[in-house]
Formats: sequence, structure tokens, C-alpha cells
Amino acid sequence: MFNIGDRIVYPMHGAGIIENEEVKEILGEKRRYFIMRMPIGDMKVMVPVDNVEEVGVREIINKEEMEEVMDVLKGNRTDMPQNWNRRFRLNMDRIKSGDIYEIAAVVRNLMLLDSEKGLSTGERKMLNDAKQMLVSEMVLVCELGVEEVEELVAESVSYVADDGAIVE
Repeated sequence: MFNIGDRIVYPMHGAGIIENEEVKEILGEKRRYFIMRMPIGDMKVMVPVDNVEEVGVREIINKEEMEEVMDVLKGNRTDMPQNWNRRFRLNMDRIKSGDIYEIAAVVRNLMLLDSEKGLSTGERKMLNDAKQMLVSEMVLVCELGVEEVEELVAESVSYVADDGAIVE
């Protein structure tokens, strides 16, 4: 179980710090909620205490694991379906898993694909959402500002062009 002050990740939303625990009545039903403050946009999210295991809430990773995330970002693009619809579903499943390594791979793959041939509107939104989830956790682990982490992500993702040049 989690406590006030814990740094957690709420899949599909990102990472934050539990600031409080409240009981709210919604649609006639009283439930306990963690009030989580997110580092991006100073947004607050109410996480139902009863559902934390069911939805995959987890503690943030440590600094050693963050090194592995950085390695994922620096890696080569993995094979993805050419059909954008299949690619979109595959990437959505990876994001929904809440696994930071999977999210980092989606961010890397979509950033590289965007630099090569551009993204559809749906994939661009997916990239922005996945990047926000990744950045929110990195901010808490690395203890850096949002802008610094966004730059770190952008600098980490690069690819080798057909002529051998490294494109960042």
C-alpha cells in the first residue's frame, strides 16, 4: 500500500507524489482516493485507493533503472508494423502496460519515425501523451525540471540516416 509522500506512477496518466488521502462521495458511493500531484502542469489526479493494484499503480523507478531507460531511448528503432492502425494498437498496448521501458521504446520509435517520414495526427498525440508520462517519471527520479528532462529525451533519441550521418 502507498502512503502520503510516496512517488507513484498511475498508468496512462504518469508519475506524481501522493499529497493527501480523501474520502469523496461520487454518485452516492463513498470511496477513498489518493490525491496525486503531477510535476507537469501542476495537475492533480484522484486515484481510487481500492483500485491501485487493479490499474497497475507502482512506485517510480530508481536512478539505476533510469540508466536503463536512457539506454532504451538511445537504442535503435525496433520493427513496427507498416500499417499505421496496427502500429497504433501495438503502441497503445505498450503504453497501457505502464512499464516505463515500454513507454520509452514507444517514445523513441515514434520520435524516430517522425523524423523519417512524419506522424499521423493520432500518432503525434500518442507520442505527446507517452512523452508526458515518461517525462513525469523522469522529473521525479532525476530531480530535474520538466524542460531539462524534455531536452534530455530529445538529445537521447537519434538515428543513423541512410548516408551514415547521425541525425538528432
